[in-house]
Amino acid sequence: MGNCIQHLSERVTLIASDDTWIEGNAIQQLHTTSKLAGMRRVAGLPDLHPGRGYPVGASFFSVGRLYPALIGGDIGCGMALWSTDMVAGKVAVDKLEKRLGNIDGPLDESWQTLIADLAPAGVGFGAALGTIGGGNHFAELQRIEDIYDADAMAALPLDTRQLLLLVHSGSRGLGRAILDEHGRQHSHDGLADDSADCRAYLAQHEGALQFARANRQLIARRILGRLGAQGGQLLDVDHNLVTPATIHGESGWLHRKGATPADAGLVVIPGSRGDFSYLVQPIPSDVSLYSLAHGAGRKWMRSECKGRLFKRYTPAQLARTKLGNHVVCQDKALIYEEAPEAYKPVDSVVASLSDAGLIKVLATLRPVLTYKTRGGCC
Repeated sequence: MGNCIQHLSERVTLIASDDTWIEGNAIQQLHTTSKLAGMRRVAGLPDLHPGRGYPVGASFFSVGRLYPALIGGDIGCGMALWSTDMVAGKVAVDKLEKRLGNIDGPLDESWQTLIADLAPAGVGFGAALGTIGGGNHFAELQRIEDIYDADAMAALPLDTRQLLLLVHSGSRGLGRAILDEHGRQHSHDGLADDSADCRAYLAQHEGALQFARANRQLIARRILGRLGAQGGQLLDVDHNLVTPATIHGESGWLHRKGATPADAGLVVIPGSRGDFSYLVQPIPSDVSLYSLAHGAGRKWMRSECKGRLFKRYTPAQLARTKLGNHVVCQDKALIYEEAPEAYKPVDSVVASLSDAGLIKVLATLRPVLTYKTRGGCC
């Protein structure tokens, strides 16, 4: 257990085994972030990788100040897992893919009542609701592969013979607009938590969280409708957000950037589109600042991927994975950027969390059909 909990300095902890792929630049970003005014502790998780100035796959606890730049431009990005009534193996993947069609465009008028019930009013970006977006966002049909805790799985409102639907998306352009506004006014500086500017940011942040959660629910319902299926939400967890927290007796702000809360119920830790996902029960701990990895974590920069892979694979070859998964991605740049080879093996990430005593694995989930984009637009 101790080998997976590395105290790099008084303020910096890294949860990773010795053989976990961690770039030196990501470690340097952790140390740099730990020196921000008011920062008490930072924790890197095994999916840690460099971001735009600040690391992704990490959590940060500050007192007296909060830092919108640490959360980034996709406030509320997270994962939702839904049950479905589709029996695994009873419907051919080709037929599912055809039924799904294109879900890149805006929702039509028939959705407006539900949108009004779910999404915040007056924040704009309504045309993006119900759409996945670019980057590493996706929706994926999965089937349960292996069960490690039969009692825990039996207690969930699902049939283990049926497909699950995992949705990974966020606040779309809204979160970026909020961050850009903050950047114009304050650059990368934090906000004193007793200031009017901080209160204004937190109000916008709350709206973006609501928008992101509504977006995931609308995506899930849109997909189920296309497939003629029924389902129910099993979990919905944000991994880009800031929340008030008390750690070691101090009240402050817990920032998560690509870090899943460990104190909000069950969590899915997805691999790349060519790898398994893990359904886990978190074991909350202040060692990781009550956070877990949000996925496998990138191994290659996006700009490197096509150069590394285009001589080995065509886009059509990347649309099928070694696990038999079908990938819908008609953006030729994105399909290389999101290739399984660009990500760490999710097994190593989950093993580090398990060895550190931070999770209990309930089941593995095999990808069946991954949707990213039909039209090359995000």
